[in-house]
Amino acid sequence: MPEPAKKTAFIKKPKSAEVQVGGSVTFEAETEKPGLKVKWQSNGADIAPSDKFSIKSEGKNHSLTINNAAAEDEVVYAIIAGTSKVKFELKVKAPEKSEDAPAPAPPASESSASPAPESSAPPAPEGSAPDGEKKDPPTSGAPPAQPEAPKDDIGLFLERPKDGDVTVGENIKFTAKVVGANLLKKPVVKWFKGKWMDLSSKVGKHLQILESYDRNTKVYTYEIHIIKAKTTYAGGYRCEVSTKDKFDSCNFNLNVNEATNTGDIDIRSAFRRTGDGTDEAGELDFSALLKKSNEVKQEQTVDVDVWEILRNAPPSEYEKIAFQYGITDLRGLLKRLKKMKKEEKKSTAFLKKLDPAYQVDKGQKMKMVVEVANPDAEVKWLKNGQEIRVSGSKYIFESIGNKRILTINHCSLADDAAYQCVIGDEKCFTELFVKEPPIQILKSLEDQVVMVGERVEFMCEVSEEGAQVKWEKDGVELTREETFKYRFKKDGKKHYLIINESTIEDSGHYIVKTNGGESVAELMVQEKKLEILQDVADLTVKAKEQAVFKCEVSDETVTGIWVKNGKEVIPNDRIKVSHIGRTHKLTIDNVVPSDEGDYSFIPNGFAFNLSAKLHFMEVKIDFVPRQEPPKIKLDCLSQNVDTIIVVAGNKLRLDVPITGDPAPTVVWSKGDKILSETDGRVRVETHADHCVFIIEGAEKQDEGVYNVVVKNPAGEDKANITVKVIEAPDPPEAPRISNIGEDYCTVQWDPPKYDGGQPILGYILERKKKKSYRWMRLNYDLVKELSYESRRMIEGVMYEVRIFAVNSIGMSLPSQPSQPFMPIAPTSEPTHLTVEDVSDTSISLKWRPPERIGAGGLDGYTVEYCKEGSSEWVPALSGLTERTSVMIRDLPTGEKLNFRVRAINLAGPSEPCTIKEPVTIREIMQRPKIWLPRYLRQKLLKRVGETVNIVIPFQGKPRPIVTWLKDGQPIDPKQVGIRNSDADTILFIRTAERHHSGQYQVKIQIENCEDTATIQIQIVDKPSAPQNLKIVEIWGFNVALEWSPPQDDGNAEITGYTIQKADKKTMEWFTVYEHYRRLNCVASDLIMGNEYYFRVFSENMCGLSEKPVTSKNSAYIQKTGSAYKPPNYKDHEFNEAPKFTHPLVSRSVVAGYNATLSCSVRGTPKPKIFWYKNKMDLSGEARYRSFSKQGVLTLEVRKPSPFDGGVYMCKAVNELGEAETECRLEVRVPQ
Repeated sequence: MPEPAKKTAFIKKPKSAEVQVGGSVTFEAETEKPGLKVKWQSNGADIAPSDKFSIKSEGKNHSLTINNAAAEDEVVYAIIAGTSKVKFELKVKAPEKSEDAPAPAPPASESSASPAPESSAPPAPEGSAPDGEKKDPPTSGAPPAQPEAPKDDIGLFLERPKDGDVTVGENIKFTAKVVGANLLKKPVVKWFKGKWMDLSSKVGKHLQILESYDRNTKVYTYEIHIIKAKTTYAGGYRCEVSTKDKFDSCNFNLNVNEATNTGDIDIRSAFRRTGDGTDEAGELDFSALLKKSNEVKQEQTVDVDVWEILRNAPPSEYEKIAFQYGITDLRGLLKRLKKMKKEEKKSTAFLKKLDPAYQVDKGQKMKMVVEVANPDAEVKWLKNGQEIRVSGSKYIFESIGNKRILTINHCSLADDAAYQCVIGDEKCFTELFVKEPPIQILKSLEDQVVMVGERVEFMCEVSEEGAQVKWEKDGVELTREETFKYRFKKDGKKHYLIINESTIEDSGHYIVKTNGGESVAELMVQEKKLEILQDVADLTVKAKEQAVFKCEVSDETVTGIWVKNGKEVIPNDRIKVSHIGRTHKLTIDNVVPSDEGDYSFIPNGFAFNLSAKLHFMEVKIDFVPRQEPPKIKLDCLSQNVDTIIVVAGNKLRLDVPITGDPAPTVVWSKGDKILSETDGRVRVETHADHCVFIIEGAEKQDEGVYNVVVKNPAGEDKANITVKVIEAPDPPEAPRISNIGEDYCTVQWDPPKYDGGQPILGYILERKKKKSYRWMRLNYDLVKELSYESRRMIEGVMYEVRIFAVNSIGMSLPSQPSQPFMPIAPTSEPTHLTVEDVSDTSISLKWRPPERIGAGGLDGYTVEYCKEGSSEWVPALSGLTERTSVMIRDLPTGEKLNFRVRAINLAGPSEPCTIKEPVTIREIMQRPKIWLPRYLRQKLLKRVGETVNIVIPFQGKPRPIVTWLKDGQPIDPKQVGIRNSDADTILFIRTAERHHSGQYQVKIQIENCEDTATIQIQIVDKPSAPQNLKIVEIWGFNVALEWSPPQDDGNAEITGYTIQKADKKTMEWFTVYEHYRRLNCVASDLIMGNEYYFRVFSENMCGLSEKPVTSKNSAYIQKTGSAYKPPNYKDHEFNEAPKFTHPLVSRSVVAGYNATLSCSVRGTPKPKIFWYKNKMDLSGEARYRSFSKQGVLTLEVRKPSPFDGGVYMCKAVNELGEAETECRLEVRVPQ
């Protein structure tokens, strides 16, 4: 439901306007009632009719005309009628310059005073032109083509703020534009100075932040205006824009230049100081003025009081006055004047002002307290110059006696501001700093290993959205200026650091820091290395068969060429080259003898090749006689004809030529098992002149000796073939970790139980953080030994290590990870070991913790001692101590001993901290001395019933004897408790009574030496009631009272009396006087005909007496005899017909979103309300809901559609008449 509109006295309001210099402009307004008195204001000051301003009023119409407009007229104006106030602005534009008329040449005198020719000044950037400089509007001719702003394809900015220059005292504006076409929500823009200073909290007199939105271009425009710049405003600024899933920032600089001299004599700029401008700066240089002063005739001066003139003059006039009256030591004059003003300026309104600054944690409560001189004074609290109003439970204002308290509940960053407390014309200032809670890192960074050129993305998650984080690499901060290398990204609580193309130089430790913690990860960037997963194998084929060379590498993106005998192979219909994933193939169909040779695959970009040979087997058919015995020919095999090696998983195909006539039968067997000619994984194919032995996907169980027997009637032949299957080795056992240090450890392991049939070439190690899932490779060259020293780990982080075994076939599966371990180191040695106290048999030592503790923490300390000249250290304690001080007892008296302390943690003991000189175990006599606290040097006041606890420290060795006396007599231990220690004595009274008041004396004594101190204690209570209250005299409306002081003043001075009166009819008591000091008073302004009783309370520093003294007699105020006749008043007629004070307003809404129509009506008796759409009653429609609250009428249209558009009317009816108002509702369908 929308907020009801405020009632205003204006029907027509004046609007902001523009006018050229020298022109006239008229602002018009129309009031609701004729003859209403209005008032016009300029910058808060009333405007009076003059030649400059013309004011007219005719009935309801009012107008203000501004003649001969100038630049100083560009201010905020206002019109006031009753309680209504309307503000509007006037903008004065410079006149257009004519291109035809050339500018007149400046006179010689003026040109000599000009600071520099225009061509030599650097052009001001477009986004940073000072407000004071007016740009010429375009002339009627064709304007020059403006270069289109560069489009930012990466960030959110359409136009970024640019660097700017400004002169001291002038204004400057920086502009940023953001494209909102693709944004679901309005972006959030923040302005910063330096790294962390948020400028939104500094908005005020010298800084304004504005924003606007252009619905046509869908561009958000953000501006920051710096008004009357000072030299301290110079520096680096930053503009940050963020949406739900995007972030961008831009840096720009502001240079503030000193004002240049003009042709006229400027007194203040002519004085040049030889120093740096502080209080101790050098003397002023008057030489620039002496040349001018020689030309001016000296006038006779009149004796005046220069000090009085300076006291009343503003500081900006000091130099001018000093020059006028011939004062040359201006620095000394200002120092003396400043001292005089300090002595004069003493606050009369404040007894205690606000502290200069306060600090509070976010979400906590803050109290600001001042003490005022006048208990009845009214104070105002301001925040950033705006008065703080009571709003809910956020701000609580309290007034307790002379104290004024402002309480701010649930402090947020919006409460970080400047606050003022104002009483009349006096103010006191303070500043509140709201400290954010520490940002915790919920998800840490993870180590990464990448190849050169790959993308790297570090991610961490923090506890709050929008938190500020800092990224570092090897201890050096990564700034947003390095956008060409690093990219920073925010997504809710997640923060990203992105490196698009990594290089070797990017290796190192990356740290993300918040104000509540940090996280470290290591990045290792390696050169690309190509691994050979499958080499090219030699082939032996026969004519017309197919030859396939195949190899497999680790990188799918690597390309290459095939060469034959050093020449590149050109693909054709018979020769084909293919590249699928990591596999490269060369296929030769219908092999001919010329295809025999050396074939190699050369990967592009790598200096090696993979080679193999193609053997062509020529089948010769010779004439043989019949009945030729069979023969197995194995000449075509490798050098070791009895053993064939095959890699596990590969296919083995062995062609065995056989001869014999008639054709022999072939039988293959392995042990007792005969291999049949089937389609199994291990099978035999028999042909007329040869047989083929095939193993599909060789396995370990296929190893062994295979027998082949060929028979025919002429005989038989046998051959044995040994098949050996080789594969990658088994994984090693879990590694063992030893020799753990601050950032290193030693990893040891055993060889795998099975080496895969090939010797182990080496091992590969990987490491990861325990809570991470990403393993990082530690070595790229194989480790030959069975141990490895891992370095560059982060202390305090749990790690795991695993091992891979590598042979010529490949790499094994990973081993089981090692037991988790943490790199830790001993702490540094403790510091500042000193002797605190020595006695005949004991010594007290103290020290400070180690400067570096590390991730291993600190378990405690060991203390040892040895005799002078000995090297045998004896433990002084049975175990560890967590304290940084210790007392060692039972030491030999008179011995000289050395002492040392070690810090202990998980990694072991630290280096020892040894005392510089041996210590002699013997007590040293020390004279007794009482250190009486400052507050006990004057009388101590306590109230009856309060606790008295006095602690008096003293010194003295050996332990002194302590004696307490009260008024010269020993203290009764049943009434006052005394406790003594080696260093102090305590006097304790649980419940103070009046008789405890008196003079207390404490004495400490060591042998013949002693020291004493005296304390005055006064126990006070509330006084008794005054005595003998009586009515002395009654006259007119006055009664004179008189009484005697109380019998018991409560052991404190009577500070005043409180007098009260009560009417006999009601007996309700009302205060007549408070803090009244005399013993008599006159009660005035009593009502005639009433009878009064009086009572008096006595008062001291504890408060009012428990009971008052009441007058025994009453005082009757006699009537004067005049009779009161009340006047007759005519009853006012309150009934009126309905009238709409705020009509309905036409609206355009978006379909699907609830819409409301509001108006306000008045009438007595309360009118009945009817709603119509297109003159149809809406009373029974479920899609519409109507509300009425204190005369504000609202009609809610639930999720309107285009059908709901039309003319809506509200009708109010009572017995005196009726009223109507209507509007049009347009429902748009989003595109």
